[in-house]
Amino acid sequence: MAYLFRAPWRNARVLPGLREPSFRRLFSAAAARQSDRKHVQCEIKNDVAVVRLNSPGSKVNVLSEEFSKELIEVMEDLLANPEASAAVLISSKPGCFIAGADVSWLDSAKSVEELKEISMTGQAMMQKLEDSSKPVVAAISGSCLGGGLEVALGCHYRLATKDPKTIVGLPEVLLGLLPGAGGTQRLPKLIGLPDALDIALTGKNVRADKAKRLGIVDRLVTPIGPGLKTPEERTIEYLEEVAVETARGLASGSLPMPSREYKWSNTRGIKYHLTTNQKYVRNYVFGQAHKMVMKQTNGLYPAPLKILEVVRKGLEEGPIAGYEAEAQGFAELGMTSESKALKSLFFGQTECKKNRFGKPSRDVKTLAVLGAGLMGAGIVQVSLPKGYDVILKDNLEEGLTRGHQQVYKGLNDRVKKRAMTSFERDRTMSNLSAQLDYKGFDRADMVIEAVFEDLKIKHRVIQEVEAVTPDHCVFASNTSALPITQIAQGSKRPSQVVGMHYFSPVEKMPLLEIITTEQTSKDTAAAAVDVGLKQGKTVIVVKDGPGFYTTRILAPMLAECIRLLQEGIGPQTLDKYSRAFGFPVGMATLADEVGIDVAYHVAEDLSKVFGARFGGADIGVLKEMVDNGFLGRKSGKGCYVYSGRKGKNKQPNTEAEALLEKFHIPIKGSHDQEEVQLRLVSRLVNESIMCLQDGILNSPVDGDIGAVFGLGFPPFMGGPFRFVDSYGAQKLLDRINRFRDTYGEHFEPAPMLQDFAKDPGKRFHAK
Repeated sequence: MAYLFRAPWRNARVLPGLREPSFRRLFSAAAARQSDRKHVQCEIKNDVAVVRLNSPGSKVNVLSEEFSKELIEVMEDLLANPEASAAVLISSKPGCFIAGADVSWLDSAKSVEELKEISMTGQAMMQKLEDSSKPVVAAISGSCLGGGLEVALGCHYRLATKDPKTIVGLPEVLLGLLPGAGGTQRLPKLIGLPDALDIALTGKNVRADKAKRLGIVDRLVTPIGPGLKTPEERTIEYLEEVAVETARGLASGSLPMPSREYKWSNTRGIKYHLTTNQKYVRNYVFGQAHKMVMKQTNGLYPAPLKILEVVRKGLEEGPIAGYEAEAQGFAELGMTSESKALKSLFFGQTECKKNRFGKPSRDVKTLAVLGAGLMGAGIVQVSLPKGYDVILKDNLEEGLTRGHQQVYKGLNDRVKKRAMTSFERDRTMSNLSAQLDYKGFDRADMVIEAVFEDLKIKHRVIQEVEAVTPDHCVFASNTSALPITQIAQGSKRPSQVVGMHYFSPVEKMPLLEIITTEQTSKDTAAAAVDVGLKQGKTVIVVKDGPGFYTTRILAPMLAECIRLLQEGIGPQTLDKYSRAFGFPVGMATLADEVGIDVAYHVAEDLSKVFGARFGGADIGVLKEMVDNGFLGRKSGKGCYVYSGRKGKNKQPNTEAEALLEKFHIPIKGSHDQEEVQLRLVSRLVNESIMCLQDGILNSPVDGDIGAVFGLGFPPFMGGPFRFVDSYGAQKLLDRINRFRDTYGEHFEPAPMLQDFAKDPGKRFHAK
């Protein structure tokens, strides 16, 4: 099949009868190239070529254009080198084999043709590995994702360390792409259609032990403990030793090649043949996968649908058609607006994982959390596994017990999923002290409060904390709306007060919004960001102000949601329209999730500050719902009535609908789907622009990241600022002006939006 692909090495096969002088010329040229290489080096150990992957100045290896060329050159030399009977591909970086393709390289492509050439070159590189007469062993430790897994799939044998950090996967779908170097063709044939689709359509990471069970990995290697070197360094050395012996055994025949055949004589083989090779069952698998994709994406993301198409093409029409479809699909997807938006979020996340304040002067070792409710326990849950000594304090023993149980359950769920052992769970829990007093706070480096949203309570708590903590201790508030400046007024150390706004559920939501005041010191901000990053959060830092960023932009959209309910649109229709736009949760459901009582207090506070711009709906609706106990999901009633296990069954709340009749507003415009969607979204987008204009946001990138990962703004649109760039500032301004004329002054457009509309060349993002 190698003849299908154009690549620099396609004529590099070993030629029989090559004379010794030619070998010398070849190897001297190879040696010269070796010294010039930055990313890939090769060493012959006895008769096995050890190819080491190590991109300089980077924590990870990625398949950049330069990296790929060097890997091609090394494999050319290897195949022509009579001293090497086999090869091992191994990373010199602990924790990373190859993390995938260089997204910047892919993003720089200017055309479908350019992306297709990249894909075809990658396909040829993997085919060269597969076609090699010399066995090639992939020795995997750490992340082996995307193009990294495709490299490994091209090898004849795969070793992996049995370590939680060793993962394989095909995350291209999360960038609006499909695996473009053979992954859509090799993986289904290797492990069967259902498991391959599960990996490719979700972009999920698969741990090494599961990869072994699936058949992706042939052998697991147990990590080595500490010695003269770090455990990671010793493990890499041991992995290399095992890989070299494995390669030597494969070359000599003393170790047989693993069988990739599935037999009808066992359950696994029967499942493989029925679901992958048998037409009718295979069609059923594709049909079910298509239903799942449509249910989860509403057809708004082209990549998963294209993956289904390309995988089917290879299985039904053969490898030539399959590889051609893969290259063409990869190229076409790479130029879509959805992929460009998702790649921009990837770049934004990468930036948000850096601490722009630098390293804090003192590492946080002991972290105290006040309040053992859902938020407090969630903060503990994401902190404990990161090596912190954690103190969880609450005023009530019942609440403390409930919080402790929540933390234990979260860790135990990881044991059930084999993400950690029971020993690791118990060892982690031993670092938690759950208590009713301030014992041990004298060694706390940071205290995060998650108590009631009441300024007087916050002031009392901060004064109690400062009386028992060391002078360097940072005080962080998890408030979602109270200005940090007002909270800091109760502190004798206002420079060490900062906001750390987590999102519920903390263990699942990726965003952390850090809020700094005019008095917050750089070192305090650095410490807060450092803790957030270690907790695995995507961190944005915003300036203090009413509602900060995320709450401030959510409030006017929820106000419009309430107004639409007042106009008579039902909660189910509202949810249907907002989900059709791309939100993961409908707006009426979101109001219930946030809490009607929370929405009421936030609306009341922010409307006092921002006036008519936060109006449109009658706040009395929220007050009466709260007075009637309709607090949302937590009370079992809100816009919906929740029943069944964990409230998974929901029906419209007829009592709330009757209540809304008292606040009915005549329809002035239309309830067409697009009209409703834009009324909701334009209020969020307009307020986002106001936040940038007011200096709350540091950049449009932070605004996009905050809206997508904190509030569920449709990822395929890239966030509110990229939405404006794509939709058009003038077009959006025209719609908002029309809404203002129809519905009222709460649709007053942001001056910055009007400014951008005047100049078509102005964009929030350069690309």
